[in-house]
Amino acid sequence: MSEPKRVLIVGGVAGGASCAARLRRLDEFAEIVIFERGPHVSFANCGLPYYVGDVIREEAKLLVATPELFRQRFRIEVRTQAEVVAIDRAAREIEVLDHPSGERTRERYDALVLSPGAAPLRPPIEGLDLPGVFSLRTIPDSRAIRDWMEQRPVRRAAIVGGGYIGLEMAENLARRGVAVTVVEIADQLLPVLDPEMAVYVSQHLAKHHVQVRLGQGVASFEQTSEGLLVRTPHGAAIPADLVLLSAGVRPETQLARAAGLELGERGGIRVDDRMRTSDPHIWAVGDAVETRDVVTGEERLAPLAGPANRQGRIAADSICGRPSAFRGVQATAVCGCFGLTVAMTGATEKTLERLGWDDYEAVYLHPTQHAGYYPGAKPIHLKLLFRKSDGRILGAQAAGEEGVERRIDVLAMAIQKQATVFDLEETELCYAPQYGAAKDAVNMAGMIAANVLRGDAEQARWSELEATSALIVDVRDPHEYARDYIDGAINIPLDQLRDRLGELPRDREIWVNCAAGQRSYYALRVLRQRGFAVRNLSGGYQTFAAWYP
Repeated sequence: MSEPKRVLIVGGVAGGASCAARLRRLDEFAEIVIFERGPHVSFANCGLPYYVGDVIREEAKLLVATPELFRQRFRIEVRTQAEVVAIDRAAREIEVLDHPSGERTRERYDALVLSPGAAPLRPPIEGLDLPGVFSLRTIPDSRAIRDWMEQRPVRRAAIVGGGYIGLEMAENLARRGVAVTVVEIADQLLPVLDPEMAVYVSQHLAKHHVQVRLGQGVASFEQTSEGLLVRTPHGAAIPADLVLLSAGVRPETQLARAAGLELGERGGIRVDDRMRTSDPHIWAVGDAVETRDVVTGEERLAPLAGPANRQGRIAADSICGRPSAFRGVQATAVCGCFGLTVAMTGATEKTLERLGWDDYEAVYLHPTQHAGYYPGAKPIHLKLLFRKSDGRILGAQAAGEEGVERRIDVLAMAIQKQATVFDLEETELCYAPQYGAAKDAVNMAGMIAANVLRGDAEQARWSELEATSALIVDVRDPHEYARDYIDGAINIPLDQLRDRLGELPRDREIWVNCAAGQRSYYALRVLRQRGFAVRNLSGGYQTFAAWYP
């Protein structure tokens, strides 16, 4: 028999831990060792904000697997507080620093897996290291925040960054009675979203008394007799008893770079579809790697637990000689904040514009999460992006209080299978009045998009509204129009439209709108068949209010 293979894994959590467990299932005889520089090898980092907020009360609940479990169940050795500081590729050895003892050792490998993750960005801001300024990446980070809050009164908190962690921490700090201000350098919260979809998040935070300052960076943190001051370049001073720095993450690639491994354009470790690096004996997985975007084809970073888990499995298969390949990422993600759920999958319109794509279209809709006649119906604000040439689904974003993640999950699978909007029309989903509708939001998105592609509903783009010379016709009822309307729009309710055709010009384009897009579509069909040049503003006034808040 040949000598057992020795596989060393640098880093645990999602990618490294899943790789180790999969390796053991495939190879009972391999020697597998995980090196983790922190005190925990596998923990639920997505649960950290909820541990700070006391939703999760016991720290132990965050531990997915312990060194003891790896040893007893899988015969995998785990060395915590052991940092890999160098890779000798020629000798196939790593240098390990044991932090408690300070001792350095060298370890031989047949296969090496890098799963170093990503570190919080720490911009060069004056006062960044002051007491009371925290980042949140590990269990010790969350413990430090909890200890700070237990040792002194924390009435005000400033969160620098309005991404996923920033919003989840805003909710959890508010849950503990803290007044929260979110400072975001971009002009929107959740910069991964398209701007008009992020508006729903800002509005929801305002309802829950969270102050949001958009388009503002941070110039400095200052210590005062009453706590901390967060100063912006615009001269604003935000008082806080606690500051959370949540300005994004960067891939941890120092080890790979020092070893001469090839890096990608975005700074991540370059890997092939088997997660192998430029060195045939080294694999890499998780937040530190660049992989192909399944929609756009570009190489990208995707610091998400789901892809890291799958990449760990693929790397294990590859090490064991199995012909597995990683398909790529589509960045499916979800975030909950004060009862609002925001989710996305695939490409955003911002990304398509950046890449110069013009073969795409977007539709907006605002259906309820279940049948409208059943009590408790709540709207889902949904944006669907698709290719004009063949209807292939490119991306989706949604926000709402219920049912959002279910629809995005369906659309994520549709993107995975390269489905089209015509497939969405025919998708058969669960229906009972308390769960959905006979025409689910997914079906409706497909039908609206398919109507556009078939030429049954030519669209007007919201981005062109301010420059258009078209006549805007609002087909809502008068009491709806009286509440608010698009500047310059005239009101002809849908039920009166056929009797008032003489009021409409035949030598000028007409754009129709209503509350959510359905009545304006009916109006478009009436007018087009009667010879008018007409286009529909997708999603109606609800979408207008998001585009022009």
